Amino acid sequence: MKHPDSWRIKAILTGSAGNMVEWYDWYIYSTFSLYFAPVFFPKGSYTAQLLNTAAIFAVGFLMRPIGGWMFGTIADRKGRKAAMTLSVLMMSFGSMLIAFTPGYTDIGLLAPVLLCLARLLQGLSVGGEYGTSATYLSEVATADLRGFYSSFQYVTLIGGQLLALGVQMLLQKVFLTPEQLHTWGWRIPFVIGALLAFYVLYLRKNMHESTAFEKEKKSKDQGSVKILFTKHPRAVLTVVGLTLGGTVAFYTYTTYMQKFLVNTVHMTIEKATTITFFLMLIYACLQPLAGWLSDRIGRKPLLMAFGILGTLCTVPLLTTLSHTDTVWGAFWLILGALIIVTGYTSINAVVKAELFPAEIRALGVGFPYALTVAVFGGTAEPLALFFKQKGMESGYYWYVTGCIFISLLVYITSKDSKKHSYLDKEMKA
Repeated sequence: MKHPDSWRIKAILTGSAGNMVEWYDWYIYSTFSLYFAPVFFPKGSYTAQLLNTAAIFAVGFLMRPIGGWMFGTIADRKGRKAAMTLSVLMMSFGSMLIAFTPGYTDIGLLAPVLLCLARLLQGLSVGGEYGTSATYLSEVATADLRGFYSSFQYVTLIGGQLLALGVQMLLQKVFLTPEQLHTWGWRIPFVIGALLAFYVLYLRKNMHESTAFEKEKKSKDQGSVKILFTKHPRAVLTVVGLTLGGTVAFYTYTTYMQKFLVNTVHMTIEKATTITFFLMLIYACLQPLAGWLSDRIGRKPLLMAFGILGTLCTVPLLTTLSHTDTVWGAFWLILGALIIVTGYTSINAVVKAELFPAEIRALGVGFPYALTVAVFGGTAEPLALFFKQKGMESGYYWYVTGCIFISLLVYITSKDSKKHSYLDKEMKA
C-alpha cells in the first residue's frame, strides 16, 4: 500500500513533534540544573553541586539501554505507534515528579532520591524514544529523501533543547528575578514539559502505523534479541562504533557547553544561555541540509568528515575556547564544532535504520545505541566536571578526541548504508 504525500508529511510532523517534547523534558534537567543544584543537595562548592546533579543526569542514562530494549521490542511486536505513545506518557510523569519534589532542606535525603527516581523514569522513556522515532521517520520517508526526512529526528531533538533554552531565557529576562529562579521558578519548565507531553499523547493516538511494520507484523522474528545478536552481530557492533564518538561530541557541545561557558570561560548564566540558544537554532537548521546532502552523495562522506575533522580539531577548539574572553569568539568556535558534529547527527538515525530489517529494526537501532549513549554520552558531562575539579580539564579534550577517532575507524571500514539499505529492499519487495 502506497500512502499519499500528505499522509507522509503528517506522519513525519507528528512523530517529530512528539520527539521534540520528549527531548525538551529530558534537556530541561540539564538546562536548569544551574539553578536547582543547591536545592536538592547540601551546601558545598558550586562545582560539587553541579557534579551531583550531573551524576543523576548520568544515572538517567543507565536506564536508556533498558528503555531501548523494552520499547524496541514493543515497537517491533506491537507497532511503532504503541511504543511512541507509551514513551511520552512515561516522560510526562517523570517531569511532574521533579516539578513537585520538595528540596533538601524540607525532606532531606529523600529529595535527591526522588530526583533520581524521576530521572530513571525519564531515562527509560527517552531510551525507547530514539529507536522508535528513528525507525518510524526512516520507514515513512521516500527513498530519494530518506536522509532529509529522517534528519528531523535530530532537528526535533535539538529543538527540544532549544525550547528548553527559550523557556529559560523568557524566565530569566521577562518573568522572574534570579532569586525567584533559584528558589522556585526552575520548577515551571518541568510543569510545562508535562503538559506538552499530554498534548503529544493525544497526537500520537491518531498516528498512522508505518507500512514496513504492517508488512512484517506476522514475522516470528519480531523484536527478538536472540535474532538481533545471532543474525546481525556486525550491524550491532557498527551501531556502537557509529555512536561512540558522535554521542560524546554531541553532549560535549550541547548539554555540557552551557556549564563550560559559565564554569570555565566565566560567562554569566544569562550570557551562556543566550549564546547557546542561538547556536542551537543554527545547529537545528543544519541538520536537514546535511541530511539532503547525504541523499545526493551518500552517508559515508559525511561520517568521514565528522571523524577526520573531529579528531584533528577537538583539542585546538576546546583549548582556544577555554581561553577566549569575548562572546563572539566563543560563538564562532562552538559553531565550528557544531558544524563538524552535524556530519554525524544529521544522518545517524537513517544510517542505523538502514542496517536492519523491519522485524527487528526498532530494537536494532534503539538498544545498542542506548547502551553506547549510556556508557559514553551519559558520562560525558560528569567526566568533564571531574577533570575540571581535579585541575586537569585538558585531559577531557583528549578523551573526546580519542572517542571520535575510534568512530572514524568504524566509518573507514563500513560500507555506505545508502547503497546497501534494508529499507530499499523492503520498498521493492
